[in-house]
Amino acid sequence: MSAGVSADSTLSALASQHTVGLTQVVTGTPFGDVTYHLQVRNGVVSFASGAAPAEDVRFTETYETAVGIATEQINAQEAFIKGLIVFTGDHQKLIDAGDVFAALNPIFTAVRESTVFN
Repeated sequence: MSAGVSADSTLSALASQHTVGLTQVVTGTPFGDVTYHLQVRNGVVSFASGAAPAEDVRFTETYETAVGIATEQINAQEAFIKGLIVFTGDHQKLIDAGDVFAALNPIFTAVRESTVFN
Protein backbone atom coordinates (compact mmCIF):
# COMPACT_ATOMS: atom_id res chain seq x y z
CA MET A 1 0.00 0.00 0.00
CA SER A 2 2.77 2.37 0.94
CA ALA A 3 4.61 1.91 -2.36
CA GLY A 4 1.41 2.44 -4.34
CA VAL A 5 0.58 5.63 -2.47
CA SER A 6 4.09 7.01 -2.85
CA ALA A 7 4.22 6.28 -6.59
CA ASP A 8 0.78 7.62 -7.52
CA SER A 9 0.98 10.86 -9.50
CA THR A 10 -2.68 11.76 -8.88
CA LEU A 11 -2.18 11.55 -5.12
CA SER A 12 1.02 13.55 -5.37
CA ALA A 13 -0.83 16.33 -7.20
CA LEU A 14 -3.68 16.30 -4.68
CA ALA A 15 -1.23 16.44 -1.77
CA SER A 16 -0.46 20.07 -2.57
CA GLN A 17 -4.17 20.91 -2.32
CA HIS A 18 -5.11 19.06 0.90
CA THR A 19 -4.05 18.60 4.48
CA VAL A 20 -5.41 15.59 6.35
CA GLY A 21 -4.11 12.91 8.66
CA LEU A 22 -6.18 9.74 8.92
CA THR A 23 -5.51 6.93 11.36
CA GLN A 24 -7.13 3.49 11.01
CA VAL A 25 -7.16 1.05 13.91
CA VAL A 26 -8.19 -2.55 13.27
CA THR A 27 -8.78 -4.51 16.46
CA GLY A 28 -8.54 -8.24 17.03
CA THR A 29 -6.45 -9.19 14.01
CA PRO A 30 -4.41 -12.43 14.09
CA PHE A 31 -1.45 -10.11 14.86
CA GLY A 32 -3.19 -8.11 17.60
CA ASP A 33 -4.50 -4.60 17.08
CA VAL A 34 -3.05 -2.94 13.97
CA THR A 35 -2.76 0.80 13.41
CA TYR A 36 -1.78 2.53 10.19
CA HIS A 37 -2.24 5.96 8.68
CA LEU A 38 -2.52 8.11 5.60
CA GLN A 39 -0.86 11.51 5.94
CA VAL A 40 -1.36 14.27 3.37
CA ARG A 41 0.51 17.41 4.29
CA ASN A 42 2.81 20.01 2.74
CA GLY A 43 2.57 18.48 -0.74
CA VAL A 44 3.53 14.99 0.44
CA VAL A 45 1.35 11.91 0.78
CA SER A 46 2.41 8.84 2.76
CA PHE A 47 0.92 5.62 4.06
CA ALA A 48 2.63 3.84 6.96
CA SER A 49 2.13 1.92 10.17
CA GLY A 50 1.23 3.70 13.38
CA ALA A 51 -0.97 6.68 14.07
CA ALA A 52 -0.91 9.73 11.82
CA PRO A 53 1.68 12.22 13.08
CA ALA A 54 -0.91 14.99 12.70
CA GLU A 55 -4.17 13.10 13.17
CA ASP A 56 -7.41 14.77 12.06
CA VAL A 57 -9.57 11.67 11.72
CA ARG A 58 -9.57 8.20 13.27
CA PHE A 59 -11.50 5.10 12.24
CA THR A 60 -11.68 2.04 14.49
CA GLU A 61 -13.15 -1.28 13.45
CA THR A 62 -12.81 -4.98 14.18
CA TYR A 63 -10.79 -7.32 12.01
CA GLU A 64 -14.02 -9.02 10.95
CA THR A 65 -15.42 -5.70 9.70
CA ALA A 66 -12.17 -4.73 7.97
CA VAL A 67 -11.97 -8.06 6.13
CA GLY A 68 -15.64 -7.84 5.20
CA ILE A 69 -15.08 -4.41 3.67
CA ALA A 70 -11.82 -5.42 1.96
CA THR A 71 -13.46 -8.48 0.40
CA GLU A 72 -16.57 -6.47 -0.51
CA GLN A 73 -18.81 -8.63 1.68
CA ILE A 74 -19.69 -5.53 3.74
CA ASN A 75 -20.43 -2.10 2.33
CA ALA A 76 -18.26 0.50 4.09
CA GLN A 77 -21.03 3.10 4.25
CA GLU A 78 -23.44 0.59 5.76
CA ALA A 79 -20.79 -0.51 8.27
CA PHE A 80 -20.36 3.10 9.34
CA ILE A 81 -24.13 3.66 9.64
CA LYS A 82 -24.51 0.45 11.67
CA GLY A 83 -21.74 1.53 14.04
CA LEU A 84 -19.30 -1.16 12.93
CA ILE A 85 -16.79 1.58 12.16
CA VAL A 86 -16.26 4.16 14.89
CA PHE A 87 -15.32 7.61 13.62
CA THR A 88 -13.72 10.36 15.68
CA GLY A 89 -12.26 13.64 14.54
CA ASP A 90 -12.89 16.43 12.10
CA HIS A 91 -15.71 15.46 9.73
CA GLN A 92 -15.03 18.46 7.50
CA LYS A 93 -11.40 17.44 6.91
CA LEU A 94 -12.67 14.08 5.69
CA ILE A 95 -15.25 15.66 3.39
CA ASP A 96 -12.78 18.20 2.02
CA ALA A 97 -10.33 15.44 1.10
CA GLY A 98 -12.90 13.35 -0.78
CA ASP A 99 -10.90 13.45 -4.01
CA VAL A 100 -7.84 12.14 -2.15
CA PHE A 101 -9.80 9.15 -0.91
CA ALA A 102 -11.30 8.58 -4.37
CA ALA A 103 -7.77 8.53 -5.82
CA LEU A 104 -6.88 5.74 -3.36
CA ASN A 105 -9.46 3.35 -4.83
CA PRO A 106 -7.24 1.93 -7.63
CA ILE A 107 -4.44 1.37 -5.11
CA PHE A 108 -6.79 -0.40 -2.69
CA THR A 109 -8.06 -2.54 -5.58
CA ALA A 110 -4.52 -3.62 -6.50
CA VAL A 111 -3.69 -4.43 -2.87
CA ARG A 112 -6.98 -6.29 -2.37
CA GLU A 113 -6.25 -8.50 -5.41
CA SER A 114 -2.93 -9.61 -3.96
CA THR A 115 -4.00 -10.03 -0.32
CA VAL A 116 -4.93 -13.30 1.35
CA PHE A 117 -7.10 -12.93 4.45
CA ASN A 118 -6.91 -15.54 7.22
